[in-house]
Amino acid sequence: MSLQKNSGAVRRFAMLMKFAAWLQNIPNKVTPPPFRLIQIGSAFWQSRVLYVAARLNIASVLGDESLAVEVIANRVLAQLDAVNRLLRMLAAMGVFEEVSPRVFKNNGLSDYMREDNPNNVRAMILMHNSIEMSQPWYEQLEQGVRSGEVPFQLSHGRELYSYMDDHAEFDSLFARAMDSVGALTGDSFATDFDWGRFDRIIDVGGSKGSKSLAILKRYSHLTALVFDRNQVIQTAATYWTGKESPALLSRLTYQGGDLLESVPAAKDDKDIYLLSAVLHGMDDENCVKVLRNLATASTGTGARIALMELVVSELNADFSSAAFDMQMFLGTRGRERTLPEWQNLFDQSGLALEEEVGLQSIGKILVLRPKDSDLCGGH
Repeated sequence: MSLQKNSGAVRRFAMLMKFAAWLQNIPNKVTPPPFRLIQIGSAFWQSRVLYVAARLNIASVLGDESLAVEVIANRVLAQLDAVNRLLRMLAAMGVFEEVSPRVFKNNGLSDYMREDNPNNVRAMILMHNSIEMSQPWYEQLEQGVRSGEVPFQLSHGRELYSYMDDHAEFDSLFARAMDSVGALTGDSFATDFDWGRFDRIIDVGGSKGSKSLAILKRYSHLTALVFDRNQVIQTAATYWTGKESPALLSRLTYQGGDLLESVPAAKDDKDIYLLSAVLHGMDDENCVKVLRNLATASTGTGARIALMELVVSELNADFSSAAFDMQMFLGTRGRERTLPEWQNLFDQSGLALEEEVGLQSIGKILVLRPKDSDLCGGH
């Protein structure tokens, strides 16, 4: 029986995304090629003015008001004319609205930079445009493309996660950015997949357990075990105190460890492993290590494995997938993968792809089970 739910809504979402991709390509068709290339070549102007607006926290300063630029500049401690020119460009981009000369307010886009918006992506904007993340794009992308080396490591002399271990401010910003991913992906992972068929989620690499909690809220019989690095687990449980009900939190437990070494063992076919955007940050070798650990931990139990990841089209990949893949190239040895690339990893790991569950989001859930006979043969 399929684990897919809301199949009609998922199909409509896929059609909408295809239509959005078609719309996104219109400028390439109607703009003279030289001018269009200049637009693309100077697109970083847009990201930088957005970044500065996020740094100044202008959206939060505006709130629900329409404010003269003089008031805005005074509140953000910046020069009047410069703030006006910054906001004028952003309004021309569709971020903020100029309601009368030199008077601005938030709109549907800038609202998502307000700190009082629980779905705001301000931290994500700040993280992607930070010195740590932008410097490799500007300084080392060409060398990375020529050599295959990781641009982040070329710029900073260390891998991304190692760098974060010794740079607490950037580590905190990165964590806040990851916490805002839900604003991008929504809750379709909880609504479009039939978690009700299981009793326990083993959330591998689940950080604080936000995904597990979203699922537990919808299925009162479920419990979840969150498995992540010891330094993550040490503070994860206390993070939710006062934010979620004690009854809900009593169904959530934590365990520290290294998923490259082992993962918690499954008990029976009412267990399901969840890995949300974990493997895309790893090279193929480490992916196979983790997948083999999952196969070993679930063999003979009937437990399933749910990988929530992007699945890139083999031909004419959409812009989001291609852009996320370049971001993975920039910072890690990982990648966004096509279905055949995923299948190759599963085959090496003694796992079989049972179902591909669509979501009203940019990702999918790949449902896996161990090939017991393959495992006995040496995996």
